[in-house]
Amino acid sequence: MQTRKIFISLVILAASFVSIFSYSCTPAGNHVTDDTSSPTETVTEDSIKSPVDNENIPVEKNRLESIPDNAVKMTPEKDLYPPILHSDEFFEPVPMPWPINTAGGEDSPFIMPNGKTFYVFFTPDVSIPAEIQVLDGVTGIYVSNLLENGGWSEPERVSFGDGLCLDGCAFVQGNRIWFCSVREGYNGIYWFTADNVDGKWQDLKFSSLNMLEGYEVGELHITSDGSELYFHSPRPGGFGGYDIWVCQNVNGEWQEPVNVEIVNSPDTDGWPYVSQDGRELWYTRFFQGSPALFRSIRINEEWQEPELIVSQFAGEPTLDNAGNLYFTHHYYKDTVMIEADIYVAMKKR
Repeated sequence: MQTRKIFISLVILAASFVSIFSYSCTPAGNHVTDDTSSPTETVTEDSIKSPVDNENIPVEKNRLESIPDNAVKMTPEKDLYPPILHSDEFFEPVPMPWPINTAGGEDSPFIMPNGKTFYVFFTPDVSIPAEIQVLDGVTGIYVSNLLENGGWSEPERVSFGDGLCLDGCAFVQGNRIWFCSVREGYNGIYWFTADNVDGKWQDLKFSSLNMLEGYEVGELHITSDGSELYFHSPRPGGFGGYDIWVCQNVNGEWQEPVNVEIVNSPDTDGWPYVSQDGRELWYTRFFQGSPALFRSIRINEEWQEPELIVSQFAGEPTLDNAGNLYFTHHYYKDTVMIEADIYVAMKKR
């Protein structure tokens, strides 16, 4: 029981939602290789380990049955602040269909390039704090697959092993997943990786990205060729709030981060996504008081002035190779968040 109390206190200090964590990578002079490298920096896996009490593992529960009976399922008709489209390249954004969206909270989406596998963070009640979510046996990362009839399969929770945990911020490339987590046995929030072998996530690793001084954990994106790592951080040297930064991969080592100046503002700029061809940088920025989606195009290896695509409580973009745009939309009433859904704006052909 003491282990559980220690773990809960860490979650309280860490965050109220894993999907809003921030992240930064290598400080000046430090380098990191892949996730099989041994710890060489100030932070090591052993230095942040804590005892594990396997008697306190919550029982896995049904996702839908865990949603409170009084939960309100919002619809576009009830939405006081619907997403506003500012581009003629897309059809109007609409909620993803059942069973992706529920009366619970769906957040932090990630779709695979082929558009057939979808990852999402789910919690049954957005009003419940993280220290309770971690004990509910249902909050975490889920995966759904596109069906032949065009619908989506019932999302299944992605499991990475036993123990109390709160997982989120999923990023998947090939057979490897990166995710941020508060996990029993570790004193804090860290990045972990796992590999998909024969349809199951195995070989959980404490990511070498953690072995850096002054890092922060949250959304990141590694380009499809593995040459660049984009992330957001309030680290010194930015324009204010969160800024988007990029690290170059040189001979397997992430170099010192560089501010992507043209896309940043004095406000918050974060949650980056880079298209598979490396030509589009999508991200979230506050616009007229709420999160909005912006896009920058890369021409001759230089990012261009960003353009507003979707405003009004739209954030955390992810796209498939067909150019369809998926994002999180939060429903608000009287400054209180009612629930969160995933929306999609289909690309016009």
